[in-house]
Amino acid sequence: MLDYNVPGGKLNRGLSVVDSYKLLKEGKELTEEDVLLSCALGWCIEWLQAYFLVLDDIMDNSVTRRGQPCWFRVPQVSMIAINDGILLRNHIPRILKKHFRGKPYYVDLVDLFNEVEFQTACGQMIDLITTIDGEQNLSKYSLSIHRRIVQYKTAYYSFYLPVACGLLMAGEDLQNHIDVKNILIDMGIYFQVQDDYLDCFADPETLGKIGTDIEDFKCSWLVVKALERSNEEQKKILYENYGKPEPSNVAKVKALYKELDLEGVFKEYESKSYERLTKLIEAHPSKAIQAVLKSFLAKIYKRQK
Repeated sequence: MLDYNVPGGKLNRGLSVVDSYKLLKEGKELTEEDVLLSCALGWCIEWLQAYFLVLDDIMDNSVTRRGQPCWFRVPQVSMIAINDGILLRNHIPRILKKHFRGKPYYVDLVDLFNEVEFQTACGQMIDLITTIDGEQNLSKYSLSIHRRIVQYKTAYYSFYLPVACGLLMAGEDLQNHIDVKNILIDMGIYFQVQDDYLDCFADPETLGKIGTDIEDFKCSWLVVKALERSNEEQKKILYENYGKPEPSNVAKVKALYKELDLEGVFKEYESKSYERLTKLIEAHPSKAIQAVLKSFLAKIYKRQK
């Protein structure tokens, strides 16, 4: 179960802990213990990710994940996957206890993981109750709802958590770094907008999956922007076709996205976001923290998958 669910992704979140900690040490050589501990925290985030994905796939009734059948789709597994999710989640405090119990920041680490898990579960809840089957109502979708879902469901655990782990290992108090948290949350929102864009416009071969946001009635940045830019006739097309699984319905939504030039709208959003984030990062007094934030931004700017 662990081999199937934990190591299969790109491991970006876990590797970001090691990268962030290295940059915060400002060129000082890491000891063997430093490397081991930062890797242990990286794996904690990958375990957290595996736990979210196993349960998320059940809730979304998904078919594939990371190029293989979702765990609950494996014949001998089925709903045992729910208990497996719980087991995955329970590895985190065990890893933390084994490697960090004697560290002065142990309690802060446990707090951090608990808090981020709670925020992510809240984001998932907002997402699910906004996109309930049978109650499809596009008028509920707005930029502020999209931002709220993304901030809680993705940005905290994918962007803030790896850097917060590095800061705690470096002996920093997270309360002194609220500005860093805010920049990372903004970056997480930009990342999800890219994701929404790629879901519709990227080549599935490059992306590694077939995007289904339109069929799934997702509160995607694209549909929110389309609603903002549509006249009454175009809105009618959206209301009649969004969230329907037939290829002809999906094609009509995609054609409308093209008509509204959402590719151009996204490109403009991307360059403005990059500019704004770069300014915020360069205004930070610490060169080491600037380096951490810039390395994150470089990983995601203009990505294709």
